[in-house]
Amino acid sequence: MNELIDTFSNRLNKAITIRNIKPVELSEKTGIDKSKISSYMSGRYKAKQDGVYLIAKALHVSEAWLMGYDVPMEKFPKSDTNIIPPKKIPVLGKISAGLPLYADEQLDGYMMAPETIIKEGIEYFYLRVQGDSMNTKFNDGDLVLVQKQDTLENGEIGAIRVNGFDATVKRFKTQGDLIILEPMSTNPIHTVQIYNPKDVDIKIIGKVIWYMGKI
Repeated sequence: MNELIDTFSNRLNKAITIRNIKPVELSEKTGIDKSKISSYMSGRYKAKQDGVYLIAKALHVSEAWLMGYDVPMEKFPKSDTNIIPPKKIPVLGKISAGLPLYADEQLDGYMMAPETIIKEGIEYFYLRVQGDSMNTKFNDGDLVLVQKQDTLENGEIGAIRVNGFDATVKRFKTQGDLIILEPMSTNPIHTVQIYNPKDVDIKIIGKVIWYMGKI
């Protein structure tokens, strides 16, 4: 998972300097009020997702880079021909058993995904985190970007369904024939869950590859 290594304001100021564009010009290109641009540059406020998208598009930089993540600045890195432009990804409030993955009952809408992360031919969805069982990584209400797949490596964080219940986000581990779902929480009520797949139905829905705070 890409790490957050810088602030939105620092990246915005850097991009404005590199692209040699004035804040007033950026305001005209994006339709975002000049005072908001100034607030973003000073670090007083951080743009919401739609604002990040408009600014990144105007400056021709990656949304994820602009948000401070450890990814290339350029919108379309020449070194990776598999990377595709931004696309709308479905946002799921939950993943319930017995329903298609994107059933209307669980679809909360769509969000843009960072173009440096998604790749052609792979399915993705956002899942809204519920509760505090992973609060050292994600807070209640955060959106995690999940790459749909049915396997996970030891230590990876994924969306996993146990015994047909709604999918839970946990760190995945194995020990012999056992599957271990590990919370990452400051709340002691959340404990490690250990399952034998011979006795319990465990279904991996996908791997968490990126996340954003509640918006």
